[in-house]
Amino acid sequence: MAMSAGSSGGVNSDINVTPMIDVLLVLLIIFMVVIALGRTAVPIQIPPTDTEAKNVDQSTQIVLELRDDGTYWINGTQYSLANLGTAIKTIFDPRPVKLLFLKPGLNRLYKDVIAAVDVARGSGVEVIGVTPIEANGS
Repeated sequence: MAMSAGSSGGVNSDINVTPMIDVLLVLLIIFMVVIALGRTAVPIQIPPTDTEAKNVDQSTQIVLELRDDGTYWINGTQYSLANLGTAIKTIFDPRPVKLLFLKPGLNRLYKDVIAAVDVARGSGVEVIGVTPIEANGS
């Protein structure tokens, strides 16, 4: 009862993967087409064309200035660093939009700007926009 180790032409039990790969390629193409057709709309925001909206007398923006002499100003009123948090909190408590613009001076240190941002965040400001630093001091 000897067994032969060569090919004897018997039954082959290997899985034929060619039809499975064909089905997967067809599914891949279908998914690619469906995804490409699903991306036809792009949401954008277009500003209104009203020219009357530009004639607003009073600005509702709050600007925190860090001047070069070490003082802190909110819309033209000077505050010390100790009173800055309470002033920001009283300004922003009734407002639904908690947006503050930060305008650092040209010679202010980075740690001063970060300290002002920390005070503003601790006082309830959610969004802080930093205005560009102008070299002419305005």
